[in-house]
Amino acid sequence: MNEQSPGQPAAGHTDLPTTTNQVLIREVPKGPLEADHFALQVAQLPALGQGDVLVETLAITIGAGQRAGLQGSAGYAGPAESDVVMTGTGVGRVLASNHDAIAPDDIVMGLTGWSEHAVLTGDRLSIVDSTVAPSTLLGALGTNGLTAYFGLLDVGDPQPGETVVVSAAGGSVGHLVGQIAKRRGCTVVGVAGSDEKCASLIDDLGFDRAVNYKSTDFRAEFKAATPDRIDIYFDNTGGDILGSALFRMNTHGRIVCCGVVSQYDTASPDPGPRGVPGLLVNNRVRMQGFLVFDYADRFAEARAEISSWLASGDITARTTEFNGLSAAPRAFVDLLAGRTVGTTVINVASPTTPQP
Repeated sequence: MNEQSPGQPAAGHTDLPTTTNQVLIREVPKGPLEADHFALQVAQLPALGQGDVLVETLAITIGAGQRAGLQGSAGYAGPAESDVVMTGTGVGRVLASNHDAIAPDDIVMGLTGWSEHAVLTGDRLSIVDSTVAPSTLLGALGTNGLTAYFGLLDVGDPQPGETVVVSAAGGSVGHLVGQIAKRRGCTVVGVAGSDEKCASLIDDLGFDRAVNYKSTDFRAEFKAATPDRIDIYFDNTGGDILGSALFRMNTHGRIVCCGVVSQYDTASPDPGPRGVPGLLVNNRVRMQGFLVFDYADRFAEARAEISSWLASGDITARTTEFNGLSAAPRAFVDLLAGRTVGTTVINVASPTTPQP
């Protein structure tokens, strides 16, 4: 990190911005999300207070869980509100700093929101490796990779030879869960929303089998894909897929409750699947939810191991990338519609902005 006095701008950034483009939540959706629920505006940037930094956002990530925040069903996110900047995690370059431990030109990660620039509290930012692409920092080494790592390994506790089923297996978390399970010697079955995604899970990511949940014969195909039944079901969707998995669980199986994407983009979520708690009791199945933030003290450990897997080619991180902040609302809609693969990333910085 460069030694510079607090508030000194980064080299090449003597003309610091005073305004920025932001994406606001124009209207809290009452039904399926649409791009016009958001609005682009120009906003004045506040002055830096003690401990603040001015960040130029390089990239942001969008996840299905953010839709739960807009729905008001994610208790950790607080109530859904309109006329505020859309929240989100980003990677950015520090342009100026009033924080003792963060210097101009450092690359940081934190809650930048959907904004080209932001004045943020330095204590809530993490300095990250400037040689690693923002898409990797936000994906495999970000919340998605950490969620896959701790959800599978700590909550699921996979053992060699067990069958692991992953829903939304082509998504930001699911495609990593399946690959980590393969490293543990498990048989891995993915559930995805198209034949193309299913083929890619097998051919490109090493899954053993995959089932298209939109197939008219899904239940029969799901049963055929799990001849030894299911030891671990990593649930990203809830709904009918969770219901099908409940009836296929082995004795002492584990259900890892990560997300409920099938219920986010609606004003009237379906009730829980039938069979609970009877099936859990009869088969002694453990069904557990978790939040990745509970493992914050172990993030460095997880990132080091995931980095080694990426470097060795043991796992592959996938992203769908969009360019420009204005593309974020449409990218969000595409994600919820299942049109993206892996982590959804918005490259915010202008192509003329030098990259780390």
